[in-house]
Amino acid sequence: MDPTGGASSGHGTGAGNAASPAEIGSMFDRIARVYDPMNLVISAFQEPGWRHRVVRESGARSGGRILDVATGTGKVAADLHARVQPGGAVLAVDISPGMIGVARQRNAGRIGLDFVVGDAMTLPTEDGTFDAATIAFGMRNLPDYRRGFAEMASSVRPGGRVVCLEIARPTSRPARILQFWFDRIVPVLGRLAGQGDAYAYLIRSVKGYPAPDRIAAIMREAGLQDVRWRGLSGGIVTLHVGTVPDR
Repeated sequence: MDPTGGASSGHGTGAGNAASPAEIGSMFDRIARVYDPMNLVISAFQEPGWRHRVVRESGARSGGRILDVATGTGKVAADLHARVQPGGAVLAVDISPGMIGVARQRNAGRIGLDFVVGDAMTLPTEDGTFDAATIAFGMRNLPDYRRGFAEMASSVRPGGRVVCLEIARPTSRPARILQFWFDRIVPVLGRLAGQGDAYAYLIRSVKGYPAPDRIAAIMREAGLQDVRWRGLSGGIVTLHVGTVPDR
C-alpha cells in the first residue's frame, strides 16, 4: 500500500500526484523497515491474496521476463520470480534506495531476480523486452499517471500485459466497514508505529487518486488496449489490466 510518510502533498491533480519523486523516495526510505507488517495489518490481512491476483493476471510463466515497477520491498517481484521459473527473470525497480535495500537483503542469492533504484517516469529498460509489467500500490504516487503507464507499456512486447493494483474508494455497503478501518484506524496505527505523517499521506493519496473508470481511460490514452478492471474485497482495491498492441 506504499504510504510515503511526510510527502508535502499526496493530493492528486487528476493527472498525477502533486508530491515530487524526490519527496516520495526519501519518505519511502524512512518507512522501509515497518512497511510490510503495516501493509498486512492495514489490509486486514488480505494483501497476500491481492498479490496473488497480480501475478496471475500478469500471465507470467516459465521462462518469462517480467518488470515490476514501484516494487517496494519486493514481495510482488519475488512471487513473479517464482512463477517464471525455471529459466525466467524479473527486474524490479523502485525510487527508494531504502526499499530496494530491504528487497535485496531478503532475496539474496535468487538468480534472475534483480532490484535496481530507478524512476518510474524514466524506466531503466529497453523497449519491448518484457512479457509483462506490474505495479502494485505505486501508481497513485507517480507525478504523471499516463506517463507511468506509457513507460510500462513501452517496456513490454506486443501482446504482453500491464497490470496495476491500487487502493480505491469503494461504493458498496459491505466495503464501508473496511473504509472506516482505512480512514480512521490506519492513521492511528501509523502514529503508533512512529510514522504518523506517512499514513496521513496514504489517506490523502487515495482520496486524490482517480476513479477506476478514469484510470482505465488513462491506460488507453497511454496506448494500451483491451483495458479491463475489477474491484477486489468489495472494491477497497482495484485491479486494472491492459494489453500492449502491435507496434
